[in-house]
Amino acid sequence: MLEIPVIRWGQPYESMEKDKIVHFETGEAVATVNNANAGLIKMDMRKQGKARDILRQFSIDQLCSMAEKAADLYQNATLPLGNGTQSPAEFCRMQSATTGLPEHMCAGNMKKNAYVLRNMRHTLEALTRGLPLEILTKGYGMESRGVMVSYQAQTNVLGMVLPSNSPGVHTLWMPVIPLQIGLVLKPGPQEPWTPYRMYEAFAQAGVPREVFCVYPGGPECGAAVLETCNRAMIFGGIPTVERYHGNPRVQAHGPGFSKILFGDDMVDQWEKYIDLMAESVFANSGRSCISCSGIWASRHTEEIAEALAKRLGPIAPLPMSDPKSPLAAFTVPGAAKAVNAQIEELVKAPGVTEVSAKYRNGDRHVAHERYDFLRPTVIHCTSTEPAIANTEYMFPFVSVVKCEQKDMISKIGGTLVASCLTKDESWSRQLLDATNIDRLNIGEVKTIQLHWMQPHEGNIIDFLFRARAFQNSPPPSH
Repeated sequence: MLEIPVIRWGQPYESMEKDKIVHFETGEAVATVNNANAGLIKMDMRKQGKARDILRQFSIDQLCSMAEKAADLYQNATLPLGNGTQSPAEFCRMQSATTGLPEHMCAGNMKKNAYVLRNMRHTLEALTRGLPLEILTKGYGMESRGVMVSYQAQTNVLGMVLPSNSPGVHTLWMPVIPLQIGLVLKPGPQEPWTPYRMYEAFAQAGVPREVFCVYPGGPECGAAVLETCNRAMIFGGIPTVERYHGNPRVQAHGPGFSKILFGDDMVDQWEKYIDLMAESVFANSGRSCISCSGIWASRHTEEIAEALAKRLGPIAPLPMSDPKSPLAAFTVPGAAKAVNAQIEELVKAPGVTEVSAKYRNGDRHVAHERYDFLRPTVIHCTSTEPAIANTEYMFPFVSVVKCEQKDMISKIGGTLVASCLTKDESWSRQLLDATNIDRLNIGEVKTIQLHWMQPHEGNIIDFLFRARAFQNSPPPSH
């Protein structure tokens, strides 16, 4: 059986405490993972300053070349993993077996991660707004317009407390090594596969192993990473986001509440956009923060909900290895049952109708001995008042909400992605000014169609570096 070590500044470490990762369907152990602990992490983090020193021995351009090589290794090579090896096909099977994500979706996320690595130069150019990259290495330099600028790194390493449910989030930390900042990764308990494979791909591509730590373990490990790294990201629910709100050291990523908003000028043509709506809700089994959980319009909401329910309602689970497998499994005991019970309670509110039930030919909750599925669910709300009008779940779930265009921006709340179908210039200006929308699409763009050259929930450059004043000669007289 595979045994996966803790990685301490590139050195494998065998611990006393070990956990088995099991196949969600059979309960059979697929790997043993050595666990870190908070004391070990705090001790290791005393050496974190070395990571940036080591990486600055290479130029950012050299590290981008290594990222390109790492992309091919990650996507195509059989790489070492603990006491064994892992091919790309084995990676997808393992990831599927422990997370409940169908194998073809694992392969899709793998392709997405490789794309970001392969296009790292373009990504950094976009995120830095064309800043000469040697300025980030040196700390200061002259822009092309002849202005002296300075950017100071705020940390030697970025700590990542990663989730188990969505392998796509790994794209957020891939620019970190090329930016000459070390990585401290705390994998999700069911998804160690991507951090370890990415670590090995970077190392095989020429990045020194000494700039990486990978710390599997319990919640105390995540807390230690957040405590000891000057910059860190964590993924979780609303309580996690609220806990770290206003903390400049921690970027907390939570539910997206992503939406499609119809302008009054285009809602009468809603039938043209049924594919856009359905794919925004359904892609990646609705697990992403960018998956659409709300469709808002001033009219035709009943017809929209009916059409979506007819499209999505009949979808049922298939085996994980089936290339058409549409739904991810819930692998945490009791989680799907609790979500299903909550939905059943919320649909009792006045003005709420579940439209998909009549197309489902069975229950929403499909229970098995060790795992569960929740089948796609489409809700119609006659107003924005019911709680379920602005709710997000980890499966294909969408509320179609009736709301006047003039009230939408104030009623939608925090929205990670808003895809707005309108050509109304006045409303477009209001949408551009809306501070509760993070990623804004105006036009026929699915909520799931991200451009990787654009910032996501804040620009990682602004998170890791600060602009400051710097002079090495007197300014012009004035």
